[in-house]
Amino acid sequence: MGMALLELKDIVKVYDGGQKVAALNGVSLSVEAGELAAVAGPSGSGKSTLLNIAGTLDAPTRGHVLFEGRELTKLGGAALADFRLSNLGFIFQAYNLIGVLSALENVEYVLLLQGVEAGERRERAREALKRVGLAREADRRPDHLSGGQQQRVAVARAVVGRPRLILADEPTANLDSKTAESLLDLMVELNEESGATFLFSSHDERVLSRAHRVVRMRDGQVV
Repeated sequence: MGMALLELKDIVKVYDGGQKVAALNGVSLSVEAGELAAVAGPSGSGKSTLLNIAGTLDAPTRGHVLFEGRELTKLGGAALADFRLSNLGFIFQAYNLIGVLSALENVEYVLLLQGVEAGERRERAREALKRVGLAREADRRPDHLSGGQQQRVAVARAVVGRPRLILADEPTANLDSKTAESLLDLMVELNEESGATFLFSSHDERVLSRAHRVVRMRDGQVV
């Protein structure tokens, strides 16, 4: 066992909307490189908050986030944005695709931000779309794609930058069973082939049954 890829230590997150609500109450979690891990729990158990903190999209009220032993909680906004760009891929429940861009351009966008040269960018984006079975849909905009296709574009976008860790928040929430299953097949395949590390949040048993390890949460704590 080497150093964990991602380590969350005693994470507390309090939202203050008039009355203080502890979304996370002393959560610790570590994810090893190459793992397919899932955080499970009912709505409101704190799993999305945990994922946002793991992905540095949200800062903890207290506690530490370490990536390969590097403390992220102390980094400023620009340094964090750089860190995310180089190391993390995100798959959101709402897809978060850019409406005016084609599927290919959505995938390519990450590489553009990473400063990858145009020819290589296009090639890698096409390859990523091919991996998710959308080579033919490359020029379509999100509003001309089904929900399942949009989620596949989101997966292609998440993996194209070759991130160390991919965070997926309820990735199957808006998908029918058949589409959800094929999306999960795809993620398991990516994990096995490229060693990409995944951390999911979900209450979908289909997702949980495919994870190497499931961390169960309730009321802001690991059960």
